[in-house]
Amino acid sequence: MNGRMRIGELTERAGVTPRTVRYYESIGLIPPGEREGQGQHYYTEETLARLRKINQLKKLRLSLDEIRDVIDFYFIDPSGVQAKQKVLVVLRQHLAEVDQKIREYQQFRAELEDHIERFERWLEEKKPR
Repeated sequence: MNGRMRIGELTERAGVTPRTVRYYESIGLIPPGEREGQGQHYYTEETLARLRKINQLKKLRLSLDEIRDVIDFYFIDPSGVQAKQKVLVVLRQHLAEVDQKIREYQQFRAELEDHIERFERWLEEKKPR
């Protein structure tokens, strides 16, 4: 069928569910399937490639909004340079956020240790002798 496939074949080859395909269509991550005949939707190899790329980007922990911002670059720039540059910006932002959370947790941990020590001292002082 000229590189076109129905949703069942698409989902099997991409490792996603039909529900995922429909959701990604509704939010603009993939183009809608082409309707033909009795309403059957047909999808292209490019749609399959987009689904596979979305799965790869999800493994990098990009959100669907972040994926939406970068996915087209994989298909308009054959070198992949622009896409990788965009993803790199996102990954650096994630790293900065994680580093900030680590600092906050370290501060919280230090505060907990101080509280625990204070409570233990107080309880030790109240022990009958």
